[in-house]
Amino acid sequence: MTLNDLRKCLTALLEDVLGRDEAEVTARILMEDTLSLSMTQMVLDGTRELEEISVERLMEMGRRVADGTPVQYVTGKARFIGNDYEVNEATLIPRPETAGLVDLVTDYAGPRTDLRVLDVGTGSGIIAISLARALKFPVVEAIDVSEDALKVAASNARRLNTSVAMTHGDIFTLTPVPEIYDIIVSNPPYIPGEEADEMEARVLLHEPHYALFVPDSDPLMFYRAIGRYAQVALKPGGALFFEINPRFAAELEQMLQHMGFSEISVMRDYLGRLRYCKAVKP
Repeated sequence: MTLNDLRKCLTALLEDVLGRDEAEVTARILMEDTLSLSMTQMVLDGTRELEEISVERLMEMGRRVADGTPVQYVTGKARFIGNDYEVNEATLIPRPETAGLVDLVTDYAGPRTDLRVLDVGTGSGIIAISLARALKFPVVEAIDVSEDALKVAASNARRLNTSVAMTHGDIFTLTPVPEIYDIIVSNPPYIPGEEADEMEARVLLHEPHYALFVPDSDPLMFYRAIGRYAQVALKPGGALFFEINPRFAAELEQMLQHMGFSEISVMRDYLGRLRYCKAVKP
């Protein structure tokens, strides 16, 4: 089977589930990642015959995607701010809006050097690693309650030649050291269970629920815990950055005010949704 034939077969396999356009993109991703070829190479060398083992492997990967497994889990890779990150079902798949959170932090930091930064709930490490690469000589730390996720994050940091101190920790029980961080950033779980019915099956069946969902009765539980930690651990003038659920933006802003934070601002993502919050410790 040639490269052209395989791409057509994969697209046909995926089309009923994903639709034509997404099927073509997914087939390309599977082939690029597995065969280490660019789209240009595949087009120019489309009549090249593939070994049977490569065809079988790619068709099996295509069947997994057709059965509902996200393509990022099938390939074991996801793209974020220009870099490929290892992901598996212990970690969330990076979303484009999270890149906006990284941009807000780097814009806030500007040319300042030697900032000490903490990423709470790092998952695959995308925020911590991106900040370690973007800021000037920072000290970046990351915590997560999942040891499996931390293994992925540590692997990503090593592969991208980035220094991030990864620590197993639960923000609900972690004791803060006073006034050591310039920036604390987090994209915590923020989806109430009642919203699960609105989500895609491939997310519900494969992505880790502990990293997605919060109780309907307390959707701000993680923000409250991180805010309390930041009250102690941030230096005076230090900043707290969150990715947020637009539904609870006003409640979060009010909660942070009651906690004594100042300069609280809620900002929109590239789609115009309220998606980020910044607060400063006086």
